[in-house]
Amino acid sequence: MKKAKKIDYDPELQEPAIRRSICTGETTVGFIDRSSGRFIDYKLVKNSTDIDEFMKQTGTDKLKTIY
Repeated sequence: MKKAKKIDYDPELQEPAIRRSICTGETTVGFIDRSSGRFIDYKLVKNSTDIDEFMKQTGTDKLKTIY
């Protein structure tokens, strides 16, 4: 099994999150800028494995979901 490559981000400035479209169902993982609240796309999710990998790469066990 391949080890997940760490994603560099500043936890004090950014929060890992999932964005889901209520219209199309498209799911994207990325980061919420804590100062502006803006979502920054990182990767389009194709399956649940992509979400698990993102969580390992960011070192988090829970992701905030925004719509």
